[in-house]
Amino acid sequence: MVVDKREALSRVAQMVVDCRRCPLYKTANKPVPGQGNSEAQVFFIGEAPGFNEDQQGIPFCGRAGKLLEEFLGLAGLTRAEVFIANMLRHRPPDNRDPSEAEIAACRPFLDRQIEVVEPKIIVTLGRFSLAKFLPDSLISQVHGQPRFVDFAGKEYIVFPMYHPAASLRNGKIKALEEKDFIKLGQFLAKLNQAQEETGSGSLRQVSDQDKTEKQMKLI
Repeated sequence: MVVDKREALSRVAQMVVDCRRCPLYKTANKPVPGQGNSEAQVFFIGEAPGFNEDQQGIPFCGRAGKLLEEFLGLAGLTRAEVFIANMLRHRPPDNRDPSEAEIAACRPFLDRQIEVVEPKIIVTLGRFSLAKFLPDSLISQVHGQPRFVDFAGKEYIVFPMYHPAASLRNGKIKALEEKDFIKLGQFLAKLNQAQEETGSGSLRQVSDQDKTEKQMKLI
């Protein structure tokens, strides 16, 4: 059965609008379902909507979003080419951290979006999205290091990064994140080139053929 990706993502967005799975909808202004290219090769996952996102219903539309767009340029990407979502779809009061119950309530939306888009690379922005795929890892130790992850019966490449908001607060983190985005662009280009040359649809086969034994470095 062929899935119309845009239609499937629209259904998820409507489910978010109608969601009453946790109390956050009561204090939020607008839901933030996620936004982006249904054929995206790269899927970004942040933490939760902030003030600007809550006002507009669009993920990463504030200062952190503008910085994210600058970072995307370093990777040779544009916002129109990627998909962007958050762990939570309604803003927590006072921008507090998400609770485990809230993350669990929003999980079906994120999981379905990943399933529909089928990205080559999932970029986690910050510790909450990192914990979804690599729960025992510290972002300070794994940022910029792509990993294979089995998720929902399929293998994905997860590329951990700091959240752009952290880069706004800390110049050293910003410098690290700039390097990580450059690495992401190089990684994606080499991955696509290797798949074209081998004709392989398997990311794992491409990695093996590229003889990248330690972790999964294609660059």
